[in-house]
Amino acid sequence: MADLVYKFLIGEEKVYPGALSCRGCGWALLVRHIASILGENTVYVVPASCYSIIAGPYGYNHVKGSTVHTVFAAAPATATGVRAALDRQGNKDANVVVLAGDGGTFDIGLQSLSGAASRGERIIYVCNNNGAYMNTGIQTSTATPYGAVTTTNPNPSYKKTWPKDLMGIVSSHNIPYAATCSLAFIQDFRRKVERAKNADGFSFLMIDGPCPPGHKTDPSQSISIARLAVETKLFPLFEVEHHRVKINYYPKKEIPVEECLKLQGRFRHLFKENATDALKTIQEQVDSNWKRLVKLEEISYQF
Repeated sequence: MADLVYKFLIGEEKVYPGALSCRGCGWALLVRHIASILGENTVYVVPASCYSIIAGPYGYNHVKGSTVHTVFAAAPATATGVRAALDRQGNKDANVVVLAGDGGTFDIGLQSLSGAASRGERIIYVCNNNGAYMNTGIQTSTATPYGAVTTTNPNPSYKKTWPKDLMGIVSSHNIPYAATCSLAFIQDFRRKVERAKNADGFSFLMIDGPCPPGHKTDPSQSISIARLAVETKLFPLFEVEHHRVKINYYPKKEIPVEECLKLQGRFRHLFKENATDALKTIQEQVDSNWKRLVKLEEISYQF
């Protein structure tokens, strides 16, 4: 637990003040920490997403580095081109980082992501998973949690399918490093960014992204809810190195998922008197996912 203690202060900022993010949004915080580790010799490739707005319009730049904006489907392909150009110039120490949302990762950019991972490009791919297309009006993505309401799954027709197992898909490419991260566990997050930076090939980080407008939450509770997502096992912290799974945090006590879900307006309908047993269904699936993850860790180091 000692290495997971929350640490907020950054010695030397590598972002400019005045980010355009919503109150309580995770993007500005996660980019602050990533930029402070990677430094200014970094090229950020940004597809359509909330961060493409936060990064600033043409002529402005949120980060002290270079930013390349690209289309929804092509961020990894663009990053591949940037990587090749930098290597050709002899700038092999430069970092190339994709900053994408779940829509551009789970859905529209999945083919391009798979291509870059298969080629083993030396790219850090960061997915801020806030569970919907928040920038364009809170439409459902394949990362949207079961039971959540979006503008394309309005109440009472909440989403009744499970999110895509993207960590499983990405890890199946046998890449050197993939990990889940939470902004409520900053030191663990920073350690994983360092690991991704030093990986010999393609690396992937998925962050549980707070989004007060989309999740219908109080902005002041973004970090508390992110911590509850880990403690309830809705969003486990783990890493994968060439198929080998390691869980980074075991919750000390059993906390039901409803403790996290009841703080989010997108799940409010699940707590009404005439609600179905969706909460029980979610709890069973979360328990099953956790048991599967523990089993994967157990067998990872037996061969």
